[in-house]
Amino acid sequence: MKKIKGPQRGYYMDNYTIQSLFSFDISPYVEVFEFEKGDFIIQEGNKPEYLFYMVEGKAKLYVTHKNGKISLINFLTPPIFMGEIELLNEERYSKSIQTSSKSICIAIAIEQCKEKLLADAHFLRYLCVFLSNKSTVHSAKYTKHQAYPLENKLAEFILLSSHQNIYKEKHTEISDYFGVSYRHLLHTFAQLSEAGVIEKMNMGYKILDKQKLQALADEIK
Repeated sequence: MKKIKGPQRGYYMDNYTIQSLFSFDISPYVEVFEFEKGDFIIQEGNKPEYLFYMVEGKAKLYVTHKNGKISLINFLTPPIFMGEIELLNEERYSKSIQTSSKSICIAIAIEQCKEKLLADAHFLRYLCVFLSNKSTVHSAKYTKHQAYPLENKLAEFILLSSHQNIYKEKHTEISDYFGVSYRHLLHTFAQLSEAGVIEKMNMGYKILDKQKLQALADEIK
């Protein structure tokens, strides 16, 4: 993680109009951070120092169960807030957020302006709409995923999680994410490979036909 300063900081502040979400001047409380692939934006069990607003990149949301098993919950794509529940509930973060590509986050120092944030009707109204939309999207996505075969869901997932047309997620993690057997997942990857959509590599898969992959994913939408 590195802090972005100077004109580049101003670019992200202006280009993503973060100020429009607040009724007070938020700029004194804001930093802009660049995260490399694999960096943790929020570590599990830690209370976040910032309210993050991801504007570029991708991230994965994880949870560790009592038995030590780690599960992938969801992929996060911009624009999205991270740490908003902790701001509202004053709870420690129970999940990890790790980048899956280089990412840019606008970060608001919570302790410096917490009272202002919680008293800002304009910001809280936006946050309510944001949380409502997120819940609706998750519910709709879950319902749709129950109605389609793994081939379609996997195509959508490969497009979402790949970086520069290379997919490198762990099979065990993804079979758990979709609630299917390891064997079923491997079989579906083999089908996509035989169809010339993807190609097996040493450390993952290369997307050969993004258009066909997108067509399979679009059937879910």
